[in-house]
Amino acid sequence: MAVMQELYITPASGLNSFVTLQLQSCREWKEEVLEVVQTVEQFLRQERFQGEQGLDREVRVLKVVKLGSLGNGTVLRSTREFELVVFLSCFCSFQEEARYHEAILSMMSEKVWCCQDLQQLGLQDLRVSKGVPHALVFTIQTKVTMEPITVSIVPAYRVLGPSVPTSQLPPEVYVSLIEACGGPGNFSPSFGELQRNFVKYRPTKLKSLLRLVKHWYQQYVKDRCPRANLPPIYALELLTIYAWEMGTQEEENFMLDEGLTTVMELLREYKFICIYWTKHYTFQNPVIEDCVRKQLKKKRPIILDPVDPTHNVAEKYRWDIVAQRARQCLKQDCCYNNGEPVPSWKVKGARDIQVTVQQRGYPDLTLWVNPYESIKKLKEKIWDSQHYCSLQRLSFQSPGSDRQLLKSQCYLSDYGFFSDTHIYLLETVPPEIQVFVKNPDGRTHAYAINPRRFILDLKQQIEDHQRLPKEQQELLFQGQVLQDWLDLEVYGIQDSNTLVLSKK
Repeated sequence: MAVMQELYITPASGLNSFVTLQLQSCREWKEEVLEVVQTVEQFLRQERFQGEQGLDREVRVLKVVKLGSLGNGTVLRSTREFELVVFLSCFCSFQEEARYHEAILSMMSEKVWCCQDLQQLGLQDLRVSKGVPHALVFTIQTKVTMEPITVSIVPAYRVLGPSVPTSQLPPEVYVSLIEACGGPGNFSPSFGELQRNFVKYRPTKLKSLLRLVKHWYQQYVKDRCPRANLPPIYALELLTIYAWEMGTQEEENFMLDEGLTTVMELLREYKFICIYWTKHYTFQNPVIEDCVRKQLKKKRPIILDPVDPTHNVAEKYRWDIVAQRARQCLKQDCCYNNGEPVPSWKVKGARDIQVTVQQRGYPDLTLWVNPYESIKKLKEKIWDSQHYCSLQRLSFQSPGSDRQLLKSQCYLSDYGFFSDTHIYLLETVPPEIQVFVKNPDGRTHAYAINPRRFILDLKQQIEDHQRLPKEQQELLFQGQVLQDWLDLEVYGIQDSNTLVLSKK
């Protein structure tokens, strides 16, 4: 077997050859791996688990799917680990999968030990791995290369049915997933075919970049930090796909060295990563929207599984180690051409989002901005569009929360704006202040008023806007009922304070 060339001493101009000669699988490797995989698949399809471990029904294997690198076509020659998802007839819901998952793994373990075909291949080290989700793991000691192959089997609920959709799923599928309240990623194997296809049908050149990134990650990160809690390779795959989508506008022909450099720069700045897709789920359903928006407000990095909105595949891992290794990679020959650093694509840590600016009495204004732009810059864009001469006061309200003022020195990301959103614009002319008035239904509106004006003047504005007669209004501030003929200053009401409105 040829000695593996070091990536770090390969010049950027030689990366295409490096992938072809060093990373793509050879015939001998393919034959050995496929023999193991086919034997395991045949065993699974032929087995029955009827009436065991508390199950009062026949358990049939509906389908076996190869996931990971082997399934999506980006497998490395050095890869010795493979994952199979087994869709079973006993799982009719996510709740049933959770209930019987351990029992099924126990039954499978017993059957695997008794399988003569697997024994002849060199079966050893059979165990249940406590992962996300739990899996049956065993090793096959191959006879040709004498290198072990590790196989993981994950039982799952066949939520997609017999055919795999190519676009958005019915929202009921994701509503049932969210309401099942499983741990993040526990039910992701049910969407495994979508995960596979998300990568499988990408251009060949992108698969070369994926191989290159995965090789770097295995050789220079995982192998050198074997005990660290490092991100799954799937997270690196998704990050690489995002970099290609944003950096090339999905061009099939691009420079491999520029792609590698871009991925390394994104990893170096991992605290700014917030990535998601809307290919299979969108914000149209309120349950899904609430789930995704909550995910996007969590600590970054955020890389949402494009097929499972409940799973941030980047959460709770040692990205600082990955970032350190990425910085080292950027100093190596693979990121240099003729002594000059390879240029990277212009890719931001998050996609641009659509911000709809609403103002009472005016048509909505739509702007495209990046979450890492400042509120001050957003105000400048609004000014350029409308040429306001008064003071702009921007605010927003999340469902179930009070209205918040957007401060000029902050960034959109500080408020969790990583998806399309609506904000409200109020113009004030000094000495006017902005006050928020919260309705009984939880919605809050903003009003501009001089703090020396009467409470009755504010009630008149509320009547004009909401058609609620001022005689029927009762306003409270800090639990105190406000009297009509006293001004706002008397009650100590300051800018952006919230008053509570009720109907007499």
